[in-house]
Amino acid sequence: MLCRLLGDIIFFLPTKRRHMLLSNFHHCFPDRSREWREKTARESCRRIIEMATFILVSPHMSKERLRKRFSIDPEFARRIKENADEERPAILLIPHFAMMEALTILPGLIDGPMQHCATIYRPLKQAAIEKWVLDTRQRFGMELLSRKKGFNRAQEILRDKGVVAVLFDQNAGSRGLLTTFFGRVVASTELPGLLAAKFDARIGGIYTEHTGFWRGTVRLNEFECPEDSSQVVFKANQWLEQKLTDDENICADWLWLHNRWRHQDEPHRRLRLESKRNRLEETLAYQDLSALPRRSRFWIRLPNWLGDVVMAVPLISALRKGRPDAEVTLLAQSHFIPLLEKLELAERLIAIPKKGETGYLKFFKELREDYPDVHILLTNSTRGDLEARAIRAPQRFGIERPGKRRKLLSHTWPKPTELDEAEIHQTYLWEKFFQHFGLQEALDLHPIRIASTQRKQTEAIGLICATENSPEKRWPVERWRELIQAMPDKAFHLFGTSRDVEITNAVADGFSPDRVINQAGKTGLVEFAEALCQCEALICNDTGGMHLANMLGVPVVVIYGPTNPVRTGPIFNGQTEIIQPEGCPRTGGSDIAKVKPDEVVKAYNNLLAQKRDEPETPRIDGQ
Repeated sequence: MLCRLLGDIIFFLPTKRRHMLLSNFHHCFPDRSREWREKTARESCRRIIEMATFILVSPHMSKERLRKRFSIDPEFARRIKENADEERPAILLIPHFAMMEALTILPGLIDGPMQHCATIYRPLKQAAIEKWVLDTRQRFGMELLSRKKGFNRAQEILRDKGVVAVLFDQNAGSRGLLTTFFGRVVASTELPGLLAAKFDARIGGIYTEHTGFWRGTVRLNEFECPEDSSQVVFKANQWLEQKLTDDENICADWLWLHNRWRHQDEPHRRLRLESKRNRLEETLAYQDLSALPRRSRFWIRLPNWLGDVVMAVPLISALRKGRPDAEVTLLAQSHFIPLLEKLELAERLIAIPKKGETGYLKFFKELREDYPDVHILLTNSTRGDLEARAIRAPQRFGIERPGKRRKLLSHTWPKPTELDEAEIHQTYLWEKFFQHFGLQEALDLHPIRIASTQRKQTEAIGLICATENSPEKRWPVERWRELIQAMPDKAFHLFGTSRDVEITNAVADGFSPDRVINQAGKTGLVEFAEALCQCEALICNDTGGMHLANMLGVPVVVIYGPTNPVRTGPIFNGQTEIIQPEGCPRTGGSDIAKVKPDEVVKAYNNLLAQKRDEPETPRIDGQ
């Protein structure tokens, strides 16, 4: 009753540890019901307390009493005798099961001869507790070897045909072998495989199957011993994964409160995979897989403007290359979702509710049960930070600017004070942000072709006469009309949202509808992209549609005035011409009306010449 009570307290307290516990279950068993995951997680907490009390009480139990509570599987007993007769060394892998401490009494459970047994353990700093541990756990003949100093002794025992037990760890740190467990990247200890290969030892997984309170049966599963020590790691992980999946009782015994997958979660290298002993390719070959399962959950909160969303695309692609194990989820405004689906940048898309909608924060709190590992914010608002805090990913990354603390995030990149944002493109600023958290992949800035937007080019020119915001960014209506008049042999398509209809109507007024086709407010985002791809070129203000056309490889002429083309200019490697008023600083700040139509015509002709000289090399389907 005490163990149940204390275990339930651990399970129900709203701590980071509980969040990690349920996250581990959700990652490993996404197809099981929530009720099953919570029930098994709760039982796992109870068994952790059971193990703790057993450690304290078992030293006071006699050998006879322990033998009544614990037994050895007959098949295991047969193999022990067989191994002793053969005088062959053995390596035993101990998984992190609740009653693993009972294995220290193994020599006291065996009738008849048995080889000398030892186990490697982590020594304690407090001398009195360390002495107590050694005295109580070695009383039946099991020798404890310090993981700091006992490696040579372990080799001596194996050389003398003895048995060495090693705790089988999926979080072995920088010395571990990079592989997968439940499809997620881990650093597993390679020590058992190295010892088995060196001493030609038999090797198997040993565990105590829970049969009741402080009761169990010791079982063994022997593995074939391949020459390559890495194969032992792959086999052992596969064996343990199968045990946890197939047997609910054994699953509840594993220490799920520990984070076995934390080796690659250091913030400064979170956006890349890195290890001294990377065996991921060999793991894939062993499991007959062509690519890593995408099981690490990376969520990205996209900006609220189309242009910013497009400028973030190279970062998302680079992240996917740097973390090929990442399951990417994009959180975006609902009207961006159809386009993002076509780009195939993510495994999952979440349409966020509009600001001020009823139940806004409740929506994000419900998302916390999807247990993302990392939440990257490309927004700078308190609202975005509140969303991230409600979702509760353990790691929440954002940019911190002078004078604006972001206390709701777990980790930030403090933008260097010497870095002038007016002198760096938004995409490259984000790249520095991503690099701070480990990104090493270069950005791919080739234009992207998506399935439904294959170029069916006509001689029509696209015009975007309005902007999503800031009226001062708009070239005046009369200038657009003068441009159309200056190009009498060209047809024009006017694009815009329903809010832009008044402007496009004024631009089109009096021109033949067969030559100036007003499509403002008549297309969704995907249809807009398709229409852009049918244009010979696009002439526009500094607006989101310009970035979309540039991403799709459509040649663009962009008219700037007060805004900054250094910071928000076209970023993809398509044909581009940027026009600013005469005398305008390169970072903007002038009246856009000063740009004359003949300058735009000249830029358009330069664009066509550039297009003839430069072959297109687009990316396909966002990959």
